[in-house]
Order: sequence, then structure tokens, then C-alpha cells
Amino acid sequence: MDRLAAMQTFVRVAEAGSFTAVADQLNVARSAVTRQIAALEAHLGVKLMARSTRRLSLTSAGATYLEQCRDILDRIAEAEGGLAGERQTLRGAIRATVPLTFGLLHLTPLIMEFSKTHPDIHIDLDFNDRRVNLIEEGMDLGLRITRRLPETTVARRLTTCRSVVLASPDYLKLHGEPKHPDELAQRACLAYSLTSRSSWTFLVDGIPHAVEISGPITANNGNALQEAAIQGMGIVFQPTFIAAEAIREGKLVPILRKFPIPVLDMFAVFPGTRFVPQRVRAFVDFLAARLGPEPYWDQGLPLE
Repeated sequence: MDRLAAMQTFVRVAEAGSFTAVADQLNVARSAVTRQIAALEAHLGVKLMARSTRRLSLTSAGATYLEQCRDILDRIAEAEGGLAGERQTLRGAIRATVPLTFGLLHLTPLIMEFSKTHPDIHIDLDFNDRRVNLIEEGMDLGLRITRRLPETTVARRLTTCRSVVLASPDYLKLHGEPKHPDELAQRACLAYSLTSRSSWTFLVDGIPHAVEISGPITANNGNALQEAAIQGMGIVFQPTFIAAEAIREGKLVPILRKFPIPVLDMFAVFPGTRFVPQRVRAFVDFLAARLGPEPYWDQGLPLE
């Protein structure tokens, strides 16, 4: 058995979820693929895949072995590519999980630019605001917006993420502008459900100060909350990467600017100590260069 070829086939089957699909890709009989996986399982002495008439899934041993195979194959590709020096062409797949709205507004055009430069790289994006387990779901990286990461996290900072509290001109005309964060407890506030839906934090005299909030709408999508704020339904707490255009167009007005909101950072997070392929490093380098330490969407905004 050619173990390297068997690893490559195993990775293909695990990612496709189908023996037949991989057989079609390789232009071989399905039985040849199943025999290769069976031989690999026999050599390892463990079951890698659970088969049924309807679906194919990895066992726990299979999920662990998949990550190890990806690591080995990536290292081989890196070693072979290094021999080509400057003639090397980056190729292969990058699987990334990214925040939904940020991905749609800002990452999609950047990916188009990156793909034109690296046409042999296939980018597979998961637009999702939930916290994805990168190892379990086979991701090469994830974009995370947070104040800090666990010490053991392998990551690279990409840019700054600022937030602002906003209301529409009509709302402010009808209800007046709050002068202190504590006044928000008596206002209609529009809460983002994937973080803290019951409080917003400001810096009051340089000290973090949490304010309990409530209101007519809670949602797990910032665009939906922003539209509700534009319609005058309440006050919204938004990252500027979502709100910048509405602020520039005068649809929403920053309020409580004397009370800063703690700044978050955006990181590219990698799956544990796994080897990072050159194509992934090139992609992260590209994002860091395009986003910059002070992102383009903040330029000229009246935030202070």
C-alpha cells in the first residue's frame, strides 16, 4: 500500500463525504477507493469512517487522523514548493470561517482581489457568527473579533474593531439624546444576541462601566438591528465596520461620544499548533496589509 496516496484519498473522501464523488474525481472505480480506505484502516488497526446507506461520517479516530494527514500533506507540499523558489505557484484549498456581516461587506471584495493574484488557490468560506471549533470542522483559519484570546491560541492580529452607539435623527428628535450611559436603562435599545444581550460596556472616567439595557428587538445579526435603528425603533450598539456607511449618509448619528467603548481586535486564528501552509500564511498576510492597523472604514468618521 502506498501510504501517502492512501492519505490523500482519505482526505478527499473525508472532505467530499462520498466514495463515489472521489472515484469520479480520480476517474477510477468506486471499489478502488473503498479498498484503499479499507487497506489504510487495516494498516492502522482502527476504523476511520462509519458507513451507512445514507451517509458517511468520521469516527473520533478518523477526525484526529484527518488533521494529522492534512498536516503531513501540507508539509510535503511546502517542502516541494520550496524547491521551486521564486517560480513557486501557491495552490490548494483554504477553508476559513468568518463573521457573517463582516465577511459580506468587507471580506468578499478582498477575496476577489486575492483570487485574481492566486488563481490556483480555492477559498471555501463559512459565513457564520457562531464560535466554530476549527479543528473539529477542518478549518484552516477563523476570523475572530474579541478583546483578548486564550494564551494558548495561535493567532495574528489583523486590525482594530471599534464600536459606537447610534440612533436615527428622527429618534433623537422625538426622544432627545442621552447624556450619560446610565440613561440607556430607560431607553429602547436594540440588542445583539450573540454577545451580551442585557448590557453594554462603556469607559466612564477610564473605568469599564456596564449598563443594563432592554428594548423591543433582539437579533443575532447586526444588519437587522441597524435597519431597526434607522427606522427609529431604538438605540443600537454597532461595530463601525457595519455602521460606517449609515453614519456617513446621516441615517444614524453617534451618541455618548464622551464615553468611549472598549476597542476590540480582529484576529486570524489558526487550529492549535497545526502547521500553517504557505498559502494560508499568504492569505493572512494579504488581509493584514489590506485592512491595516487602522481600518479604512473608520477614516473620517465623527467618533470622538
